[in-house]
Amino acid sequence: MKKPFCFFLIHIVFLVLFCSLFSHARPIPQTDPNYLKFVLNATEFPSEDYYDYIVVGGGTTGCPLAATLSQSYRVLLLERGGVPFGKHNLMSQDGFLSTLNDVDTFDSPAQAFTSEDGVPNARGRVLGGSSAINAGFYSRADPAFFQQSGVEWDLNIVNQAYEWVEKAIVFRPELRNWQSAVRDGLLEAGVEPYTGFSLEHVVGTKIGGSTFDGSGRRHSAADLLNYANADNIQVAVHASVERILLASTSQYSRSRLSAIGVVYRDKKGRYHHAMVREKGEVMLSAGAIGSPQLLLISGIGPRSYLSSLGIPVAYHLPYVGQYLYDNPRNGISIVPPMPLENSLIQVVGITEVGAYLEAASTVIPLVSPSRAVFFRTPSISPLYLTVATLMEKIAGPLSTGSLRLASTDVRVNPIVRFNYFSNPVDVERCVNGTRKIGDVLRSRSMEDFMFRGWFGARNFRYVGPALPVDLSDFTQMAEFCRRTVSTIWHYHGGCVVGKVVDRDYHLIGVGALRVVDGSTLTVSPGTNPQATLMMLGRYLGLKIIRERMKFN
Repeated sequence: MKKPFCFFLIHIVFLVLFCSLFSHARPIPQTDPNYLKFVLNATEFPSEDYYDYIVVGGGTTGCPLAATLSQSYRVLLLERGGVPFGKHNLMSQDGFLSTLNDVDTFDSPAQAFTSEDGVPNARGRVLGGSSAINAGFYSRADPAFFQQSGVEWDLNIVNQAYEWVEKAIVFRPELRNWQSAVRDGLLEAGVEPYTGFSLEHVVGTKIGGSTFDGSGRRHSAADLLNYANADNIQVAVHASVERILLASTSQYSRSRLSAIGVVYRDKKGRYHHAMVREKGEVMLSAGAIGSPQLLLISGIGPRSYLSSLGIPVAYHLPYVGQYLYDNPRNGISIVPPMPLENSLIQVVGITEVGAYLEAASTVIPLVSPSRAVFFRTPSISPLYLTVATLMEKIAGPLSTGSLRLASTDVRVNPIVRFNYFSNPVDVERCVNGTRKIGDVLRSRSMEDFMFRGWFGARNFRYVGPALPVDLSDFTQMAEFCRRTVSTIWHYHGGCVVGKVVDRDYHLIGVGALRVVDGSTLTVSPGTNPQATLMMLGRYLGLKIIRERMKFN
């Protein structure tokens, strides 16, 4: 669906709601992380070398996976972006919007793309991946996720893996006025019980974890590399993996075709070959966009589609790039009558009607009168506008999309379509969630955020569209959902379990190759997937080590 210009304006407003843009914000003091000792520019690497495990993608899952495997094996982690450390916008809460807006074609930490649905989106291109550019909310998976995922989980190892992540990078946020009011409004609206601060996914209203610490400094999956064995791991940044190398194997192998390494290019355009040793594997952790893209470019995917592009078919795997999902986001934004703090998502209402409610607030700097077009005044301090938002994200979703190549150049975004609200259950969940936003807006906790009008009337001042007047009208509410749809950056799928990978994340039909990231998920694990994706990297790393020790 084609979106009008006003949609893109509204999208920018929503982005603003997650960040602070104070130009006078001071850099947060930082000390060099230990992982920098083994991180090098790809130009420093030899033209060919051998490893036990090659992890493609230093993102939310790739970093904990590589760190864990390095405890027992020689590991190479390849990241197409740079290092987040030392970049203020990346490393601080107040740089969220700047990071998402300051984009270029090949180098920016956030790589922008717009789906064929007309919805702007972004993917991480930096060590730490999307965990280094997101809003920092941390919550464990819905217990139902483990039953629906198609994987046989060892929940003891799952809990150990979560704790390993949380010890390093998760903090309890401090609520101030807007987040506190939203918490109270959710409870008044019947999103109960109140469970306080919790990292678990529990129905009701809770305060979640944050990967921003008390000083506003970001922590990401990159920090988990501090757990790595520095003697066993090498991390190459600005290393763009262009192809997975495949070769025929013995008939006694689990597959006739196996991965033997990858080809990557450094910033100077030089090619490097990273090869796996005996019993080694290539671990593809390039994300829901990058992993299916790289498989297709390497000749793994639907035979007829690859042939139509002139890509030699290495292995026919029809569902690569299929079953792609994105959780739609809808909500409202208001200008309150008083200043508010800047806050990212801290409070969440987990409902029993298939929707999660969240909130954020920010202060937007306006054009100073000294720079106004129609008059001149002496230079003075800039003006600021406070904006607050309430939003809902549906569980699931059930609507599915797909991915196809725009180019055989891996640096170019593929073409994606998410088909938002093509499944009527998703529409129903969105209507339920937006109605619950209406309940929160009618609560006593929200009265202070209204303006007084004539004869004592009180009303909100909206930025962008308000909810329909008649919340009971399903048709109007459904139209609101479709008209205001945006993303919350929780897309997943494209290499899903049972279709592209098996329950141990082996690529079906190809040996020595696994996909370990959000592309394997058939459903989003809850309010935010990053906790579960970091857990997955640690979890699978531990399982591989234990299995190899047992086999040996």
